[in-house]
Amino acid sequence: MAHVQDYGPAAPHGPDMSGNHDPIHTLNENERQIFDYLIKPDDSYNPDGVYWADLPLTKRIGFVTAYDGKEAGREVGNIWAMFKRDPLEPFRYYIRNMVIPGAGLGLEGYVLFSIGNIKPLFQAVFKNCWKSAKTCNATWIDAVDYMEIVGIIIGQVLVGVLGDWLGRRWGLIQDATIMFLGLVMLVCAWGTTLNGWIICYTWSLFFYGIGVGGEYPMTATSGMENAVGSGKVSTKEDRLHRGRKVTSAFLMQGWGQFANQAILIVLLLCFHHGSGNPPYSEVAAQWTYRISFAIPAVGTLWLVYFRTFKMRSAGKQLAAAKKKSKVTGYDTQSLKLTFTYFGPRLIATAGGWYCNDIFFYGNKLFQAEFITVITNDSTSILPGWLYNLINVGVSLCGYYLASFLIDNKLYGRKKMQMLGFLMDFILFIVPGFHFKYYTSAKHVKAFQAMYFLSSFFNQFGPNAVTFLVAAEVYPTPIRATAHGFSAACGKLGALTAAVLYNYISTPVKFHVVPWFGLGGMLLTLLFLPDTTGLDLKEQERRWQYIRAGRESDYHGVAVHPKHLSLYERLRGVGKYYDAELDYQQKIEEMRSDWESSQARQAHEKEGHFDDEDVDDSVWSSDVSTYFEKTSKSPNLAAKEKYGNGDKMQ
Repeated sequence: MAHVQDYGPAAPHGPDMSGNHDPIHTLNENERQIFDYLIKPDDSYNPDGVYWADLPLTKRIGFVTAYDGKEAGREVGNIWAMFKRDPLEPFRYYIRNMVIPGAGLGLEGYVLFSIGNIKPLFQAVFKNCWKSAKTCNATWIDAVDYMEIVGIIIGQVLVGVLGDWLGRRWGLIQDATIMFLGLVMLVCAWGTTLNGWIICYTWSLFFYGIGVGGEYPMTATSGMENAVGSGKVSTKEDRLHRGRKVTSAFLMQGWGQFANQAILIVLLLCFHHGSGNPPYSEVAAQWTYRISFAIPAVGTLWLVYFRTFKMRSAGKQLAAAKKKSKVTGYDTQSLKLTFTYFGPRLIATAGGWYCNDIFFYGNKLFQAEFITVITNDSTSILPGWLYNLINVGVSLCGYYLASFLIDNKLYGRKKMQMLGFLMDFILFIVPGFHFKYYTSAKHVKAFQAMYFLSSFFNQFGPNAVTFLVAAEVYPTPIRATAHGFSAACGKLGALTAAVLYNYISTPVKFHVVPWFGLGGMLLTLLFLPDTTGLDLKEQERRWQYIRAGRESDYHGVAVHPKHLSLYERLRGVGKYYDAELDYQQKIEEMRSDWESSQARQAHEKEGHFDDEDVDDSVWSSDVSTYFEKTSKSPNLAAKEKYGNGDKMQ
């Protein structure tokens, strides 16, 4: 279970051949210290062995603040040591651990939001088609927005299921391949008429959207499971920085948006003779649009290569979970149990994402209004692009702050999402009831400030948190399915906004949209558990009890009231939490693993070899000594486990 370490002098021992033992009172002081080291890590338990969430508030604040300060100092020291070895090493570390895992989301963010960025250019150049729909079919023009979202929804659900069925790696490769082919289609889209081009363009977006949709569950689950690892030993990295690792990958979506807007501005200036003023030629528009899509196509082709040849172990944790449950295909039993035990969590993750995406796309409401006032109805598209670039920059600040605080035990996921929803509610409702006042030239600066703040709190809140928790609060066998379903519900929110905004006026929109923020906050409060600081291996451990039909026998921190939703606490799930009983159970589980390891070794000495990929852990001599003196003979255990046959069952 633990790597060989020096825990101090070995404890004296004599084997207890009776098989009867008390895992607490048979421990001497030295052995107790060893098991405390393994079972109660110092980042989650104070020196007295009390879990951080069990501490009184003042002591909890002191414990968390002190340890976080110590960890921050350690990380700064590591960065400084890397810098001294090679000034570029910290940058390479960031690229390797933050940028590359989120490269798919960065590329899809680039393309996904380029559609809305390019549309004003098309409307300015092809007015009779894109703006007035005199020469083109209005239905197909509207379908540009709808078909993209429909493709994403299909991809999220489909690839979410395939990711749990075939594995994370194949899902990642499939997503990158579909996105690459979709980009080739977008670059080459053409038609004998403008309407024919729009039809080709729309179907290309739909195809690309399927790959984009799959990127959500695959990036979230693979990033999280890479942080946790696939072995039995829990890691400090998981407990302290799991949220940061996943959110850092997600924030690449913001950099993708930023890069797209910057590249569009540069390309238009290049092909429009250095000027951003109208009129714009068809040639300039076509070159700007096509090259803007050709650039991410190159990056996506590299992504196909990288995921195929450099991410061979992406699905290792899923494979380990399936092996433990003796499942080879899709784990339908886990899916049924998830609906039974974690159904309310689906309400939180899917409903919260739905509310968030109405805000996320509703934020565009502000943009058109304040740009119109500031620029005095300028016909140039550059002011809108420049203000959008600034807005994305503000959003990136929100992304990074979310990444910085999402693992803080005193703040964390749940509070961050609730605050983000609340602030977006306020920042939409205020101009909603004073619309003419804030959209007047005199007060537009205040309107502009609210616009930027709404972008900031959307990223420093629900947009970052929904992506993380939609994978984190579910067990490994159906994690991608649950995330894909939640993300698809989010895109239904985007589709709702896209349809709804065509039928109501802008002032009415400001009266409708804010209430989704309030609704999202209430869903989070009632149904979302707070997994901040929770060891994800504990959640997997609880899941094994649930899967075995022994939910009430699990007493660990995964059912600590701190890590349960309000609904789960009211249902009484937290009543099973018992720190002392859990300590005993963990020792017995370690004993079982140790006995299996000893039995396997004895079996192999007799000339019988198991062809399965068994992950034998390296045991410290002190732990082995304790189990030897309180357990049955390993040879007897081997006989019980394997019988007289030649192979493990």
